[in-house]
Amino acid sequence: MDRGLDTRRARRYTISMNSVQNPFSREHAWKLFTKYNSDPFHIQHALTVEAVMRWFACDQGYEAEADFWANAGLLHDIDFGQFPEQHCVKAEELLREGGANDALIHAVCSHGWGLCTEIKPEHPMEKILYAVDELTGLIWASAIIRPSKSVQDMEVKSVKKKFKTPAFAAGCSREVITKGAAELGWELDALIEKTLQAMRVCEAEVNAAINTPQNAAP
Repeated sequence: MDRGLDTRRARRYTISMNSVQNPFSREHAWKLFTKYNSDPFHIQHALTVEAVMRWFACDQGYEAEADFWANAGLLHDIDFGQFPEQHCVKAEELLREGGANDALIHAVCSHGWGLCTEIKPEHPMEKILYAVDELTGLIWASAIIRPSKSVQDMEVKSVKKKFKTPAFAAGCSREVITKGAAELGWELDALIEKTLQAMRVCEAEVNAAINTPQNAAP
């Protein structure tokens, strides 16, 4: 990893996000994401993180920026489908070509902090994206093995049990989830509870979107 390059990129994207301008419509974001991603699992994950980020924007008092938060969630893995070895690095190029602004590029690239980039999440939105990316994966993996196959009847203790089982959904980094909660100044249980709330609210909508012929987003 070229840490010097990552450091220069981080400096380049040091921004004030007090008044974020959403760079483009949701429709454009969807077309950009599906230009590089077609795997059903990646689509399901992107739709989930998109909806969860919109929920958190409203929960945290950033309703005016909800579209921006949602687009960051939708596009956070834009490069993973075709360029997994360049994850959160190739994203800058793809997003810039697609018309994204520096704020969105920084948000997307920073969710790989400590894993594939040294761009640190700075804004609350970026810190939430960093934490819930891995956590939504763990919760979803836990849900599909339940009789209900749903998060509606899932509780924090159920997630914590899976969290403490390293072999379960091993690709979901417990270290990142824990670090994300710490960066937010939240207890781990609080992060899990809020993410569960968000996923309960959006579950039916995400499932319906996945099952449409065009995978139209919520």
